Amino acid sequence: MEVQVLSRAPFGKIMNNARIYSLSFAAVYPLYIQKAERKGRSKAEVDTIISWLTGYDQHSLQQQIDQNSNFEEFFKKAPRINPNASKITGVICGYRVEEIEDKLVQQVRYLDKLIDELAKGKAMEKILRK
Repeated sequence: MEVQVLSRAPFGKIMNNARIYSLSFAAVYPLYIQKAERKGRSKAEVDTIISWLTGYDQHSLQQQIDQNSNFEEFFKKAPRINPNASKITGVICGYRVEEIEDKLVQQVRYLDKLIDELAKGKAMEKILRK
């Protein structure tokens, strides 16, 4: 029997954390790129954001994609989560990222938020919290 980890989120919403843990980063990565490119941004900018947040270089990022790592593995193996990640605030998918208690879910939402900011045309130095 599969046990689903659910946590109560703001406004009475329930987040299915188990689904996020097992979601394939390799499957979501091209969607990040498509979202950015539809708005005139580049794959290189997406990779810069991922590198800033996780510490992966281009080679190690590609290894994670080739290994079809899920988000749990992807963030667990991240060389270094940027200490300025806590400066990422706001709402993504109906949740305030700074209020998410589950660290992995928060990290996934940080990445979602940064990609959203890129697609909305925000300057890279602001996205990278410089």
